[in-house]
Amino acid sequence: MRRAVGVLGELLLTLGGLVLLFVVWQLFWTDVVSDRAQARTVTSLEQDFVDASRDPGSATATRIGGDAFAVVRIPRFGSDYERPLVEGTSAAELARGLGHYVGTAGPGEVGNFAIAGHRTTYGKPLAEIASLRPGDEIIVETVAGESVYAVRSHTIVRPWESEVIAPVPGDRAAKPTRAMLTLTSCHPRFSAKQRYVVHAELTRTRTREQISLVDDLPAPGTAPSSEPS
Repeated sequence: MRRAVGVLGELLLTLGGLVLLFVVWQLFWTDVVSDRAQARTVTSLEQDFVDASRDPGSATATRIGGDAFAVVRIPRFGSDYERPLVEGTSAAELARGLGHYVGTAGPGEVGNFAIAGHRTTYGKPLAEIASLRPGDEIIVETVAGESVYAVRSHTIVRPWESEVIAPVPGDRAAKPTRAMLTLTSCHPRFSAKQRYVVHAELTRTRTREQISLVDDLPAPGTAPSSEPS
């Protein structure tokens, strides 16, 4: 009997250790791996944007599931915050960055450009979603240019209340007249019982050509370079 109890105790200790290792892997190691992978994806996308400015004909608008096609920057989350946006919201796709809800509007388009992201694990790109305030900017850069949105409101809903990503958020029957962006993430932290939802509205756009022109301007206080005569 004592031996049986001892064996059971050892098994429970082993099981507890395995559970602890899984928690560490899920909460911390996936962040490390995903952060590195997402940073590489952002670097690759930014190079694609540069290449497109030099050769507009090289850009493609076709996207399939899992394709990274945009870089999202949210200054409220830090001056160095930038995450890749991939097509789709499956578990595999959200492990690669933020995910675009297939079938919703695209960047800068009239309708609801809806994005999902993890609040914990896999790089937790929306860890600070609850810190967003009205007026905060969400900047989305693609090969075509840049779309800037301003946060308008937030709400908390149950997972099945998908009308928040309808073309007109909250009203499936309405016809959209504005370009909106919606962020969704699990709520509260470490739980999937609810969804934290942020709605933002498009305030301005820049084409790839306009971005290139600004980037080519001399820095303030410096004289423009001149060609030798």
